[in-house]
Amino acid sequence: MTPASLEDVFLVAAGLFVVLAIAMFYRAVVGPTTQDRLLAVNVLGTNTVVILALLAAGLDQRWFLDVALIYALLNFLMSVAISKFTVERGGVL
Repeated sequence: MTPASLEDVFLVAAGLFVVLAIAMFYRAVVGPTTQDRLLAVNVLGTNTVVILALLAAGLDQRWFLDVALIYALLNFLMSVAISKFTVERGGVL
């Protein structure tokens, strides 16, 4: 494989993750329970981090990795905050 075709593989993989993120966005909006929505939002955040990492490799832009790392930390904090809010509100059985 030439380096140019490997970059294309990374970009195609990023495109597939975007399609998966769209499907998960549907679950985040329509999800029947709060827990389903929380899990879908968490998966969306993880997909975003993976997409940014694949774009960094495919486009040879290292700063995408910095953005992915910051987004991963924010995604973790958001998940903890929403989980805490859900438990305090009594949404967890």
